[in-house]
Amino acid sequence: MPIEQRVVSRQKIGARGSAAPEAVPTAPPAPAGRPRRRLLLVVVLVLVLAVAGAAAWFLLGRDAEVPEAPVAEPAPVAGEVVQVDPISINLADGRYLRLGLGLQLTADAHGAPDPSRALDLAISLYSGRTVGEVSDPTTRDALKTQLAEQLAHAYEGEVMDVYLTNYVTQ
Repeated sequence: MPIEQRVVSRQKIGARGSAAPEAVPTAPPAPAGRPRRRLLLVVVLVLVLAVAGAAAWFLLGRDAEVPEAPVAEPAPVAGEVVQVDPISINLADGRYLRLGLGLQLTADAHGAPDPSRALDLAISLYSGRTVGEVSDPTTRDALKTQLAEQLAHAYEGEVMDVYLTNYVTQ
């Protein structure tokens, strides 16, 4: 559509005078290429982002974004229980503890383990404690849990738990 421009002047057409016609300010013409430039800029920006994303995906790989969750080991299957003969452990103040153990083995344990390591760990853990400490149920459970962890480490995973079969203080 053509743009029509009109010139308005104070002089009449055909009149002669020394006054110069005044310039009427006109609005600057709108650039015809401005909407096209914006569209071109948006298209170029989208293409640059797409290329950068594809390059990052190919160069870094999919595994770099999402770390793999650690694989949990399955719980060991319980095997037989090996009875350890009760022993007397010296406590503080001339008292003693009679302690009998049952070692819960895993199903893949290779034969009955030597109970001497279990007895040594029990003596180290319980000896020198007071009767009040070993008689308190919460302390007794904490000591049993600590002994079970030490036994699992000492027997390299062949012992999964420990049972207190004899527990007498005097």
